[in-house]
Amino acid sequence: MEESFDDNAPVQADAAEAMALEPAADAAEAGPPHELIFPAPPPGDPWQMAQEMMDADRTLHLPVVGYNKGGLLVFWNGIQGFVPASQLIDFPQFHVPRERLQALEAWQNRQLTLKIIEVNRSNSRLIFSERATLVAAEQREVLLLGVQPEERRHGIVTNLTDFGAFVDLGGLEGLIHISEISWSRVTHPSALLRPGQEVEVLVLSVDKTAERVALSMKRLHADPWQDVESRYRSGQLVTGVVGNVTTYGAFVILEEELEGLIHISELAEGRFLHPRDVVRSGETVTARVLSVDGRHKRLALSLRGIDAAAPQP
Repeated sequence: MEESFDDNAPVQADAAEAMALEPAADAAEAGPPHELIFPAPPPGDPWQMAQEMMDADRTLHLPVVGYNKGGLLVFWNGIQGFVPASQLIDFPQFHVPRERLQALEAWQNRQLTLKIIEVNRSNSRLIFSERATLVAAEQREVLLLGVQPEERRHGIVTNLTDFGAFVDLGGLEGLIHISEISWSRVTHPSALLRPGQEVEVLVLSVDKTAERVALSMKRLHADPWQDVESRYRSGQLVTGVVGNVTTYGAFVILEEELEGLIHISELAEGRFLHPRDVVRSGETVTARVLSVDGRHKRLALSLRGIDAAAPQP
C-alpha cells in the first residue's frame, strides 16, 4: 500500500468522500448497543423527515448507542445514524487503532447535541455532526459567500484525521486533504500539523450547496519536483537531513518539501538488521544521486562508497 517514494498522487480534496465511512462497518470491532429499547418512530417517512430537519438546520439531542473505528452510532426515528470522529468537537488524536477504539468506547451512552449533515436514502446513510452545531446556518451561508477559490486565507487547525486536516477560517471550516498538505510525502497530517496551529491556506473550491471548502497548503508555492532534473543529476554528491526511517530505507530531506530515498540496499556495505542501525532521523548525511525522476517524484540516493568528500554544487 505504501510506495517507496511518493504516496501523494494528486487527489481532489472532498470532505464528503473523506467522511464517507460506513456506519455498519467493522462490526467485529464495534461496541454494539446492548438490550436497548428505542421508542417507536413517529408516523411518516423518516428519511423525508431527516431531510427536512437538515434543511431547517435543526439541532437534535441523541444518546450514543455504539461505535466503530470510524466514529459513533446513534439512532433517530428508527434509522441508525453515524457521527464521524472528525465531526466531534473534542476528540483527541490517536494513531494506534486500539487506543482510538478505547476512546470512542468512552463516549458510549453520552448525550450529544447534533445536526444532520447528510441524508442519503439509497445508501442508507444518515450522517450527524457535533461540530456543525457551533455555527448557525445563516452565519455559515454568509461566510461561504465571502470565500472565493484562489484566495489566500489564514486559519486555525481544529482537527486532524487520517485523510487530512480541518481548518477554522473564522466560523467556517475547510478541509486540507492529506494530498494537499505538502509536495513531499506525508504519512499522516500530524507529522506536519497540530491542533491550534495557525496556517496559511489556498482556497481550491467552494461548494455552497454542500457547505464544503477544499483547501491547500502546498499550492501556496511552486512544486519543487517540476524542475528537479535541472538541479540534480546522477552521480552528484548532495547533503541532506535524514527524515523518516522505514524498514525499506531512509528518506533524506534535500530541500523544503523535496526528499530522496536511500533504499536499504544502498545504506551501507555489510549486513545490518534495520536502517536505524545505520542512520537516524535528524542526522546530516552526504549521499550520491543514483537517479532522478521528476514526473514520478522519485530521487534515489546511496550512501555506499561515500567518504568525507564535500558535496558538489
